[in-house]
Amino acid sequence: MFIVSYYWTYLILVPGIIFAAYAQHQVSSAYKAYSRVPTKNGMTGAEAARRLLNANGLSTIGIENVAGNLSDHYDPSNKVMRLSSGVGQQASVAAVGIAAHETGHAIQDKEGYWPLRFRSFIVPVTGFASNLAWPIFFIGLFFGQASNWGLTFMNLGIILFSFSLFFSVVTLPVEFNASKRAIAALVDNNLIQPGEVIGVKKVLRAAALTYVAAALMSLLTLLRLLILRGSRD
Repeated sequence: MFIVSYYWTYLILVPGIIFAAYAQHQVSSAYKAYSRVPTKNGMTGAEAARRLLNANGLSTIGIENVAGNLSDHYDPSNKVMRLSSGVGQQASVAAVGIAAHETGHAIQDKEGYWPLRFRSFIVPVTGFASNLAWPIFFIGLFFGQASNWGLTFMNLGIILFSFSLFFSVVTLPVEFNASKRAIAALVDNNLIQPGEVIGVKKVLRAAALTYVAAALMSLLTLLRLLILRGSRD
């Protein structure tokens, strides 16, 4: 009976998988479309980021190249922004929008935006808990009803996995706020024209969907673990 329960619970993840695929499609489509639209001022992503950083008193923040596609990020611990070649070296609406988003994180860091600081604080704990969650949960499944240890391990695995969901939820306001700051900063500093704002918004909104998808998948996975745990009672 448990074997049947184990496999049918995969169906719980289907909505999350579909939404994640949709989000990835939206990101790819928006980035592909607006990476072909050159900025009217000819400014690259790295140049836009530098201008915005300097305008916000963050001239000491370095900008480095990073390998990969859409691997751009701001590192608050080392105070450095890392941009992929497709963003840092390209003069496109998509590149400028993504670079501005990362600048938004740098501004959050400077202003002590508490969701960003809290997220940075729980990163090590979340990584540790996530790595242990599944092994410990499956140890509990192995023990099953043979002893109380089975449920103890499953409960512990569920608690540890909950950190992943919590992290995903905390990430949402951080990313949404960074995009809001990015658009405002680009407009206030006259780095994009009115007609380019629409493209920047589309790219950043599409990127935001990936974080929503991650939170949804974490929620559905936690639900699946709870159902599997219940089937062992």
